Amino acid sequence: MLELKNLQVSYGAINALHGISLSVKAGGIVTLIGANGAGKTTTLRTISGLLKPKSGEIFYDGKNIASLPPHQIVARGISHVPEGRMIFANLTVLENLQLGAYLQKDRHIVRRELEHVFNLFPRLQEREKQISGTLSGGEQQMLAIGRALMSKPKLLLLDEPSLGLAPLLVKAIFEKIVEINREQGITVLLVEQNANLALEVSHFGYVLETGKIILQGDSAALRQNPQVKSAYLGG
Repeated sequence: MLELKNLQVSYGAINALHGISLSVKAGGIVTLIGANGAGKTTTLRTISGLLKPKSGEIFYDGKNIASLPPHQIVARGISHVPEGRMIFANLTVLENLQLGAYLQKDRHIVRRELEHVFNLFPRLQEREKQISGTLSGGEQQMLAIGRALMSKPKLLLLDEPSLGLAPLLVKAIFEKIVEINREQGITVLLVEQNANLALEVSHFGYVLETGKIILQGDSAALRQNPQVKSAYLGG
C-alpha cells in the first residue's frame, strides 16, 4: 500500500532522514520505534505532505505522492493523527469531528461516519457539545483519532498516541487501534515511544536511529532481539 524509497528530508542544513526505505502492506499494523529525534515524526509528516522530501519517492497505491499537497493526500485515503493531538481546543467535539470530514460533500456519508466514530468512542457522543479544550487527555486522543477517521481513510498515520496518558488509558487507546485495524480493515502506520506496546499490537516493525533504519522485521522477532531489548524494552 505504501512504499518509501531512499527518502531524504532536511530542516534547513540539518538532515533529519538519511535515505530511508520502508513499506507498509495493506491490512496490517506497522510500527516505527526509536529514541526522540530519530526521525519518526518527520517520516509521518513527510508522508502526509506537511514536509517535502529533499529526494526520494513516496508511493501510495502505486502512485508517487511525494509532491502532492496535504489535502490531496487526505483525499486519496491517508489520515494523520499528529503528535500532541492538535485538536481545535475552542471548538466543540462535534465541530472537530465535522472538520475531519471537510472533503466529504455527502451529508449522509458524514452522518454515517459520525455514527461509526461514536460507536467506537461512546465517550465522544456523551460530550459532543462540550468544548474540546475541556476534555481529559484520553478523551482528546479519542477525538484526534475520531477526527482522522471521519475522512474514511484507508491508511491511518498515528504519532505517539500514548503520549501523556495514564497506563490504563494507554491500554484502552491501543485496544481501539487494534479494533480499527481488525474491524474496519484500516491499515495503520504507528509511531510510538512505548516500544513494548507498539511491537505487541503491530505485525511488522522498523527501528529508526538518527534518521536511518537500523533494524526491521516481524514485531514478535524484534521483541526478542537483544539489541532492541537493551535499547528500547528495558532489558
